[in-house]
Amino acid sequence: MVTAAKPSLELLRSLTDEHVLRELMQANRLTRADLAARSGLSKPTVGESVRRLTGAGLVVDTGERTPGGRGRGRVGSYYALADTVGTALAISIAPGGVVAERIDAHGDVLTRTRHDISRPARPEQVAAALRTAAAQAQEDAGGPSRLAVVSAADPVERATGRLIRLPDAPFLLGELDPVDVLAPQVAGPVTVDNDVNWAAQAERDTDPTNLSDFAYVFLGEGLGCAVVSDGEIRRGHAGVAGEIAHLITIGPHGQATRFIEVFAELDLRRAGTTAIDVDRLLQLANAREPSATAARHAVGHAISGVLAAIVALTDPRLVILGGPWGSHPAILDAITAAFTRMPRHVEVRGAQLTEEPSLTGARTDALNRLRSAIIAIPHRAPSSATRTSATGSLNEPTHGHV
Repeated sequence: MVTAAKPSLELLRSLTDEHVLRELMQANRLTRADLAARSGLSKPTVGESVRRLTGAGLVVDTGERTPGGRGRGRVGSYYALADTVGTALAISIAPGGVVAERIDAHGDVLTRTRHDISRPARPEQVAAALRTAAAQAQEDAGGPSRLAVVSAADPVERATGRLIRLPDAPFLLGELDPVDVLAPQVAGPVTVDNDVNWAAQAERDTDPTNLSDFAYVFLGEGLGCAVVSDGEIRRGHAGVAGEIAHLITIGPHGQATRFIEVFAELDLRRAGTTAIDVDRLLQLANAREPSATAARHAVGHAISGVLAAIVALTDPRLVILGGPWGSHPAILDAITAAFTRMPRHVEVRGAQLTEEPSLTGARTDALNRLRSAIIAIPHRAPSSATRTSATGSLNEPTHGHV
């Protein structure tokens, strides 16, 4: 008969400390009695944990006390996470500019800065805006953030986090390394991923039980797709899965056409670029003239051809359309009408999350990574910062250091 090994005292203490820290991450302050009630741990166990965490500098006595005496029980002390546990940066790099947010372990946005980017966007200009936005977001932080998560409106090399140039990419003219740019301002890992992947993760988090297998198609100035299978983003070998601009689809005159060229033929691209003219497309979506109706039908047929390819290759339960014009009712109706005539089709609906979905996804990931990093502090020796891809664990090194 094999007897299961009992967990070590160190492991039990580690698990207790994690419970206490996670409760304090959910609330600004708690007494030891509160912690015991919320965690299900005994009061003596919580008391020992609080002493350990206070000694480690992760938890502090706020100096506030509960009312006590005259039949109201003992006076209790309130405890909170120490300010020194650190913060994280969530950053969006997009055609509209660079947005940097500094968040704490409670998930509160402490500061938010924005820097516009002129067109055409050059790597050195974007790097300067990224550097400035991150620095201003941390002006009152008293030190660098513990980690950063970056959403980028360009293809991202999976192993390094570098932005890479693909043919007809509408935004960045060149390559950029956000990890290198943020190195002086971040003490730990910098995680970089494509904005469509972050938006898909944010959409998944609105209903994780039912959104475990879907394709998220982004329709904005650029075109992109994220595939979520078994609840996970599938990025491909190099990290550029979902770059759909060059898929062959149905052109305005019924001919085989590259997806991105459909918008050129319909005069729906910004002058001198491959970026889709979102304002003009939305005007077309709202117009009632026969020419506008014909253009909507052409766009719907082109997108339905792309969706047919996505469904054939990835077998999603449904397709979600996001982006500035992807979930517009008139556009969505045109796509659905064309797609339902395809031999194989699935449910198509607009995205639920429409306000900064990419930054929302990056912010959630930054919060989760920050909390994991704080919980790991008492149980590990200090280590150097590392570069991570979006699929890497908090301590997974790839190439170089930040």
